[in-house]
Amino acid sequence: MGKDYYKTLGISKGSNEDEIKKAYRRMALRFHPDKNTDPNAEEKFKEIAEAYEVLSDPKKRVVYDQLGEEGLKTGGSSSSGAPGSSTHHYTFHGDPHATFASFFGGSNPFDMFFGSSRSHSRSNGFPFHNDHSNGAEQDTEMDEDDPFAHFGRQFGFPGGMNNGFPGEGRRRRGPAPSERLGTNRKHQDAPVVHELKVSLEEIFHGCTKRMKITRRRLNPDGRSMRTEDKILNIVIKKGWKEGTKITFPKEGDETPENIPADIVFVLKDKGHAHFKRDGSNIIYNCKITLKEALCGCTVSIPTLENRVISLPCHDIIKPGTLKRVRGEGLPFPKNPSQRGDLIVEFSVRFPDRIPPQSREIIRQHLPQS
Repeated sequence: MGKDYYKTLGISKGSNEDEIKKAYRRMALRFHPDKNTDPNAEEKFKEIAEAYEVLSDPKKRVVYDQLGEEGLKTGGSSSSGAPGSSTHHYTFHGDPHATFASFFGGSNPFDMFFGSSRSHSRSNGFPFHNDHSNGAEQDTEMDEDDPFAHFGRQFGFPGGMNNGFPGEGRRRRGPAPSERLGTNRKHQDAPVVHELKVSLEEIFHGCTKRMKITRRRLNPDGRSMRTEDKILNIVIKKGWKEGTKITFPKEGDETPENIPADIVFVLKDKGHAHFKRDGSNIIYNCKITLKEALCGCTVSIPTLENRVISLPCHDIIKPGTLKRVRGEGLPFPKNPSQRGDLIVEFSVRFPDRIPPQSREIIRQHLPQS
């Protein structure tokens, strides 16, 4: 049975948008691993972020309500005709700190009250005060409707705080705190790196891969955000080496406080049934018998173009012997009209047993050294 996101946030299935936000704010503050010393806090913090990411997005929530976690993540579809009931492939981005930063506007909801006079620890750019070792227990004394209420009362703010700021209403109005403080300079998030596996045939011919990403984007009002999908066309040129990076600038999540991160794909060679890669060369392991190794043979060598090359071997072949077929490897990245080599590495299969009469003949005819 899949995850119950409503249970994770401690809300009912019929909760509205404000109730979902309030539940996330309360739970995220309670289980943030820099405040909560419980060994399971990190995992709980991640589960809370994932639950909020799904339930705060109307399209994902509709699919989840109809099909559950498995249907949401494996691309299940519904014929109900409801909005968002088309096929989805949702995967949590895996960084609960990014969700926390986006929700609280990139600022620490505690630090603005305690200032820099207290000792701090830092995680993912968000300092937290460590004056109490039992931070998790301390959180349980918060007002269940507003986790910031006791801060507001302590510092003389009537009505507590909303989203970390003193005020009367549930919505903050006027310029953001960073604007009031004159520190509204945006910083770009670290690159989001994905491994992209490619076959030797794709490297040989070149190809274009299409990758669907889901990201957050700012609405025209510059404050609220929407979730949108985008297809990235990744052009892979002939001969590109493993480790080559393809960068899509500023295609990551966008918030009022950040410059979207670059999305980077790093090429990784897939395993192959016949060949191993060595730069622009490819290596083929050819197995021959002891008789063929001693008496000579002609072996058939496959290529990446589905041709077969006949390779005659007249000399004695020792285990590990290499033969090179020029120009049958991968294209050179900087000069695709030229290619590396196909290297044939021989393995000699020895017999498990030899009849006594054959052994005597071999003993007589083979050289002593």
